[in-house]
Amino acid sequence: MNKKPSQLHHYQNSVMNSARWAQFEPRDDDIIITTSYKAGTTWMQGICAALVFQQPEPPLPQDDLTPWLDANFAPIEEVITQLDGLTHRRYIKTHCPLDGALYYDNVKYIFVGRDGRDVFASMWNHWNNMMTESIDGLNNAPDRSGPTLPHPPEDVQPAFDEWLSKGSFEWEQDGYPFWSHFHHAQTWWDFRHLDNILFVHFSDLLKDTDGEMRKISNYLDIPIDENVWPTLVEGVSFNSMKANADKMAPGVAGGLWKDNSQFFHKGENQRWRGLLSEAQSERYEEVAGARLSPDLCQWLAQGNQE
Repeated sequence: MNKKPSQLHHYQNSVMNSARWAQFEPRDDDIIITTSYKAGTTWMQGICAALVFQQPEPPLPQDDLTPWLDANFAPIEEVITQLDGLTHRRYIKTHCPLDGALYYDNVKYIFVGRDGRDVFASMWNHWNNMMTESIDGLNNAPDRSGPTLPHPPEDVQPAFDEWLSKGSFEWEQDGYPFWSHFHHAQTWWDFRHLDNILFVHFSDLLKDTDGEMRKISNYLDIPIDENVWPTLVEGVSFNSMKANADKMAPGVAGGLWKDNSQFFHKGENQRWRGLLSEAQSERYEEVAGARLSPDLCQWLAQGNQE
């Protein structure tokens, strides 16, 4: 198959702007990490840091090493200057669907997927952990365009119903007030035939961090040094990253969070249980089945089960 991705939509709201990719110049060994959100992005950044630097934690805070390029947190000129100044192999974060991003043949992409119910549960914690001033600052930025990010409501269940049934962009049916977890995943899954896109599932990382890291290291053409390998695996464990949240969490330098360590909340599967009702879970499964291709629907729910 020779089908390649093309840029079909412009995603812009108070949080992100896909047009920022127009100023990016890729290097042949770049790594781009992509998720919709709260599917293991920061975990994968930690894994890439461990593999690139061959040490349990990066030499600098992750904010200095692996920016979220499409985020509106800093002028794009500053982010590009930061990226241009990096001398190590770069690993860059994006939450942009593939139909809004520029595709590069010469970089390696890592897509991280997760059951959408867990994505929402993690996002609920994330949303409530954001400083009020940070949300207001994004919404009131002089150059803001597109939908704003409301403050989190008090009741989680109506918020989930809205997330599942309302879109933020005219071509999406869900994901409000962020963007669609389903649409994002489908845009990447449709190009899984490309050999420079690796699909990794959060559940598989939980079950076998060592094995999944070895797959990722092989995909990135990074030799495994067995002498240091156990320290790398331990360095990206949930407990290690949570204990080192001031260095590993994104947005720390900008004072984005009420509690930096709370960014790493639980790191578990099925954390939606007790948060959502069984009826909401069943509705989620119905919507996922209707909006995703059958193979992607199964993979997001289960990962690479053997």
